[in-house]
Amino acid sequence: MTVAAKVAVELGPHPVKEQLPGVDYCVNSNPSWGEAVILGFQHYLVMLGTTVIIPTIIVPFMGGGNVEKAQLMQTLLFVSGINTLLQTWFGTRMPVVIGGSLRFLIPSLYVAFAQRYLIFINPRVRFLRTMRGMQGALMVASVLPMLLGFLGIWRIVVRFLSPLAAVPLIALVGFGLFEQGFPLLAECVEIGLPELIILVLLCHYFPSFWSFKRPIYDRFAVLISVGLVWAYASLLTAAGAYRNRPLNTQLSCRVDRSGFVSGSSWVSIPYPIQWGQPTLNVGEVFVMLSAAFVAMVESTGAFIAASRYASATHIPSSVISRGIGWLGFGIFLDGLFGTGIGSTVSVENVGLLGLTRVGSRRVVQISAGFMLFFSVLGKFGAILASIPLPIVGALYCVLFALMSSAGLGLLQYCNLNSFRTKFILGFSFFMGLSVPRYFTDYVLTSGRGPVHTHSVWFNKMVLVFFTSPAVVAGFIAMFLDLTLARKHANTRRDSGRHWWAKFKYFDKDPRSEEFYSLPYGLSKYFPSY
Repeated sequence: MTVAAKVAVELGPHPVKEQLPGVDYCVNSNPSWGEAVILGFQHYLVMLGTTVIIPTIIVPFMGGGNVEKAQLMQTLLFVSGINTLLQTWFGTRMPVVIGGSLRFLIPSLYVAFAQRYLIFINPRVRFLRTMRGMQGALMVASVLPMLLGFLGIWRIVVRFLSPLAAVPLIALVGFGLFEQGFPLLAECVEIGLPELIILVLLCHYFPSFWSFKRPIYDRFAVLISVGLVWAYASLLTAAGAYRNRPLNTQLSCRVDRSGFVSGSSWVSIPYPIQWGQPTLNVGEVFVMLSAAFVAMVESTGAFIAASRYASATHIPSSVISRGIGWLGFGIFLDGLFGTGIGSTVSVENVGLLGLTRVGSRRVVQISAGFMLFFSVLGKFGAILASIPLPIVGALYCVLFALMSSAGLGLLQYCNLNSFRTKFILGFSFFMGLSVPRYFTDYVLTSGRGPVHTHSVWFNKMVLVFFTSPAVVAGFIAMFLDLTLARKHANTRRDSGRHWWAKFKYFDKDPRSEEFYSLPYGLSKYFPSY
C-alpha cells in the first residue's frame, strides 16, 4: 500500500458495522460450561440490586416488616427467573434479564397510599390487602403489552423507528437512571468509591498490564470487585466503624442491617395467589397501565441495545413485538404471584453484556437458574442480598453508562453534518432530561405533580409518563424525525433509515433467522412477519 493510500485510509471515516465487532461470544455461541456458570452468577449478582431496592422502598409503606420484605424479594426473584427463561426461549431470544422495574414504583405507591388500606391497624393485614390491590392492577395492566405485542400492533409502531430516533430512546434508558448511580454510591462513599475505582481498573487498565491466555479481569470484574469491597465493608462493620454513626449511615454502610437474612425462611417456594384473592380498582388499573406502557417503550430500547452487544444484526420489528408480548405475560405473572411491581428488561444486565463482551444466550439462561435457586433457598439468597447498596450504585455508574453508549453507537448510521440531525438529537436529549427533572422537582417541593385535576389517577398517569426520560426523548425524536423535512431528498439517508430497511421485515435478511428464530421448530407454526 502506497503512502497516499495509507493516509487516505487513516483519514477516512470508520466503516459502519451492522454487527458489533470485538464481542467474544455472540448470542448463539457459548463459553465453556464452567465459565458460563460463573458468568451466569455474575448476571444474577447484578440484577440483585434492583430486586433489593424495590422491596426496601415499597414494603414499609404497605405496612410490612423484614419478613414481608424478604418474602417479596424471594417472589420477585422467582418470577424474574421464569420471565427471563420465557423471554430468551420464546420472546426476542436476546440475552436479556427480565426483572423488576423502578417505573412501577409510582403506581405501586399510589396503591399503598390508598385511603381504603389505611384503615387497617394490623400491619400484616394492611400489607396483604395492599398487595392484593397491586396484584389486580398488574394483572389487568398486563393485557396492554400482550395485546399490542402478540397482535403485532407494536411491530407497526417500531417500523417507524429510525437509527436517529432510536439514539435518544436507547441512550436515555441508561442516562435516565443517573439518580441510581453516584447518588446511591455517595450514601456510603468509603465503600462505594473504592468499588467504582476497582471496577474501572479491572475492566480497562489491568488487562493492558497483565495479559493472560483468557480474559479474567475484564470478564469477571464485577465478581472480583464486589467480593473485595464486600469483604472490606464486612471488616468495617465487624470493627465497629459505624457503631455510633447516624441510622441512615448504618443502613447504607453496614452489611448486617438489610433485614433480609433475619426475615427470610430457609426454604420457601412462591406460588400463585399466595397473598390472597386479588382486588380491583379502576383508577389503580389506569395508573398501572401507564407504567406498563413506559416499560414497553424502555424495553424496546433495551432489546435493540442487547442485540448490539450480542453481536446480532438489528432486531426486526416483529421480533420486538413478540418480545413485548412476552413482557406483558411477565407482568401478568408479577400480578399472579404478587411481586408488588411490574417487569421490564434489566438495564444493568444489558450493560454487563458490554462489560464482559459475552452476549451468550446460555449465560443469561443460567443466571435465571440462579434466580430460581436462591428464591427457593431464602437464607442463602438473603446473604447475597445484604450487599450494601452503595456497592450496587458503583456498579450502576458503569453498567448504565454502557447501556447508553449502545444507543450512541447508532450514530454511525446517521449524517452528523446535517443541521436537521443536530437539532433532533440535541432537542430530544435536552427535553428528555429537562422535562422529567421538572416533574420530579415539582413533586419534591409540593408533594404532588404539576398536573392536578380532580382525578388523582389521571394525575398519576401523567406523572408516570413524563418522569421517564426515555419516553419523553423517544417520542420527541420519533415525531421530529417523521415530520421535519420529510419530503427532502436527503432526509431518509440522514436518519439512517436505509441501513435498517432490510430489517423491517423478518425474512428480508437471512441472518435474522440465525439470531431470532424460535426453538424446537416453532417458527413454522408462529412465523414472524
